[in-house]
Amino acid sequence: MAISLKTTSGKILASVALVSTAAAVAGMGTYGAFTSSTSASQAVTAGTVTIALGTGANNTLNVPVAGLLPGDKVEKLVTLANTGNSDLNNVTLTTSAGATGSLLTTDTTNGLQLTIENCSVAWTGSAAPYTCTGTKTTVLASGPVIAANKALNNLTSLTSNKTDNLKVTTAFPTTAGDTFQGATSTIGFSFTGTQRTETTK
Repeated sequence: MAISLKTTSGKILASVALVSTAAAVAGMGTYGAFTSSTSASQAVTAGTVTIALGTGANNTLNVPVAGLLPGDKVEKLVTLANTGNSDLNNVTLTTSAGATGSLLTTDTTNGLQLTIENCSVAWTGSAAPYTCTGTKTTVLASGPVIAANKALNNLTSLTSNKTDNLKVTTAFPTTAGDTFQGATSTIGFSFTGTQRTETTK
């Protein structure tokens, strides 16, 4: 008996057609869906923490002093400005004499004593002693001229874009003896501002 290839081929083609149709229907169910999207962008910029001492007439700390005798005081003027765009938590002062240290800076009792005051307006006077015609506050109480990380008080420059008018007074105690004669030192002043306390924005 002969086998009909035509009939068999017809059945195979019909089966393939049914499978292809089912796959097409399944594909429509898998990839067909409603969608919606949206987006946003956020610019983020870090703040700046910057403090600066005045220059020229606004900073006489760099002017040397000679011929200091026991009982004398030296007054220097300097402005301290918060030129960054962030408030500060505090400002500290570190003073050092380095290799130039002498009895003037190493003797904490009879050596030089440092005081810093703030005036709400510019200090008046063409030379020391200077006068505050506004409100005067103590920034650093009297103590040995050499010290590390001393916290400064009553500063308006803790606020961004504010400036303080400081008077830095160095006093030579009357108790200094003959061993101080001819002593010399160069004192460096280093102010450090620390950012405000972190917050959630």
